[in-house]
This record gives sequence, structure tokens and C-alpha cells, in this order.
Amino acid sequence: MVWRGLKQWLKFNDNGFKELLGRRSVNIKKVGNVILAVKDIDKSIQFYHELIGLPIKKQRRSWVDLGSSGALLSLHPASLTAQHIGSSIENGITIGFLVGDVKSAVEELRAKGVKIHRDIVEKDAGKNAVILDPDDYLISLFEPIFDDSAQQTGGYQGFTPA
Repeated sequence: MVWRGLKQWLKFNDNGFKELLGRRSVNIKKVGNVILAVKDIDKSIQFYHELIGLPIKKQRRSWVDLGSSGALLSLHPASLTAQHIGSSIENGITIGFLVGDVKSAVEELRAKGVKIHRDIVEKDAGKNAVILDPDDYLISLFEPIFDDSAQQTGGYQGFTPA
């Protein structure tokens, strides 16, 4: 019986789950922030704060945290750590935001001169469009469709993540 042999090595952790004694775990609680290395931090602040509408939570000379709750979007000049190479597509990076009305969001951003990478596509889960930031990172704008219409957000609600 393997279980009886292992029993002496098992204990309950703080969350009530059994774990092996002596095993170290990373114990991640949540995503704190997503960090983007950017070519021009001023252009990126203008895009994410002024055009998209993310509030600046904290700003230092070489680092900006955007957002108000949940995971933050952090901007950091690429020149301070490494050369900025490759596109979002080549690097596999996409930032996703929930919006109340993707059609209004795309129209507003198009009028402000933001590059539209892919216009609105409708799927079972909702509507989605993809724009590009100043560093050509892909930014997904997603308007979910809920089974319960009371959950659906009516009208344009901006870009701040839910």
C-alpha cells in the first residue's frame, strides 16, 4: 500500500489541501501586473492613459503602473533592460480588455488615429476587435455576450478592465 507509506509525508496546507512535507511551492496568490517593455514611455502613457483611459496608479521616472484594481499594466522603457525587438505577434503577447460596447470603442479609437489590426468579429462568446499600441503590441477589445441579459453591460463603458 503506497498510500500508507506516503501518509507520514502528507500534511494539510493553509488552504486545506494535502501536500508533501518538505516540498516547496511557489504559492502564487494572483497576477499582480503585466509588464510591457516599451520604446517610448511617454507615447505609451499617452496611448494607455489618455486614449484608452486606464488610470495611472503610480508613476516613477522609469516605471508606470496603470489600472485601479486587479492586475496592473506596467510600462517600463525597454532601453533600460534590453533592446526592444520583434512584434507582439512574433513574441506572442496580447493584452485583453473587456469593453461594454466594442463597436463604439473601435469607432472612437479609429477617430483618434489608433491602428486597427483586426476589425470586429462576432463569436458565440462575444464580439472582439484587435488594435495596436505604439509598440505594435496587440490589444484585444472584447465585449462578452451573457446568457442572462441582466449581466450584459449596456453602452460604451471605456477600457478599464472589469
